[in-house]
Amino acid sequence: MLERIIERLLYASRWLLAPVYLGLSLTLIAIAFKFFYEIYHLFSHILVMDESEMVLVVLAMIDLSLVGSLVVMVMFSGYENFVSRIDVSEGDDRLDWLGKLDSGTLKLKLAVSIVAISSIHLLQEFVNIPQTPNDKLMWYVIIHLTFVISALLMGVLDRLSFASHRAHDDKNAPH
Repeated sequence: MLERIIERLLYASRWLLAPVYLGLSLTLIAIAFKFFYEIYHLFSHILVMDESEMVLVVLAMIDLSLVGSLVVMVMFSGYENFVSRIDVSEGDDRLDWLGKLDSGTLKLKLAVSIVAISSIHLLQEFVNIPQTPNDKLMWYVIIHLTFVISALLMGVLDRLSFASHRAHDDKNAPH
């Protein structure tokens, strides 16, 4: 009896994550605001901006779009994996990947997204290289390489860990 009550309470506690995912959706407002601020900055200064400044602004906008996509991916797949299935009618704008990302796949996608975001930051520093001290640039490269190696290792570990599981699923799949 007591065990059943504890298990139900533990299972119901997953709903404490729902406000966290809702909070993530609010960060999209801040990202969108900053994105449109960058567009305003680009067009209001386009005639006086040199090419490298324009590239930096465009890279910042790409970076913001990647971060926004990352937030959406974590928000939806985290909610579906840990709280409840999202019921969207088939006729609506259902995302193809919704319900297909398990926590392992999500971690890999997050790692790849972090590498992409880090790449953009590194590219911004290279475009702005005259103003970047060498030691700071070295640390940017080291940190970026750390992200790349971490993502690669996560991919290899995922492949090794779930190889037998995937082979089993392939054998049971209809041909």
